[in-house]
Amino acid sequence: MLVRITLAEEIMLLSLDDESGVARQRQSAGWAVAGAILLELVMAERVSVSGKYLELSSTEPTGEELLDGRIGLLETWLRGRTKRRVTDWLTKDQPKAVGAVLARLGERGLVVAQVHKVFGVFPQRRYPEADGTVERALRERLREVVLAGAEPDERTAGLIALIHSARLHRLAFPGRQPDELTERTAEIAAGQWAAESVRAAILDMHAAMVTVTAVTVLTATT
Repeated sequence: MLVRITLAEEIMLLSLDDESGVARQRQSAGWAVAGAILLELVMAERVSVSGKYLELSSTEPTGEELLDGRIGLLETWLRGRTKRRVTDWLTKDQPKAVGAVLARLGERGLVVAQVHKVFGVFPQRRYPEADGTVERALRERLREVVLAGAEPDERTAGLIALIHSARLHRLAFPGRQPDELTERTAEIAAGQWAAESVRAAILDMHAAMVTVTAVTVLTATT
């Protein structure tokens, strides 16, 4: 029986190189990971998103520690305010979310944490694959929907929408050119596969990624 993992863990598995354990497209994947946690909380009716703002709808545990940890962080971050901007939350959570997701994958036995020293001095963590069964099933599910035209369930559609928004096509479909895939992934991302609030969260996540990328490029060229 396959282990059921969160959307954020699925994004992270697609990003990690199986042998070296290095994260590919690290920045974009990191934003997708943070967005995936938020989307899952919306789907679980713990968070609601309206336009550019999010609210914490319920603090009741979901039973998944990765999500429940974010509920606590959101409650603290809101500090009694009813709502705050989605992009502000994603910007704050993105660096920590990646570490939390990697730790959860390690707890499940899907990756193993290793420490390598760069230039013999600087420690760098890597997460090579320990059990590939979950990732293989994940990639097959994506192939069936995007390449074979199968109808996605809500979670798979949400995952594909994240992949599309974060431009992670090469990670999800190695050996395929993004141009071959974007029409189908865009169709799924735009479809009525979930509540409008989930789609709004996807759009805000994408806007946040574009803003941060633009700032990074501007800083590097000035």
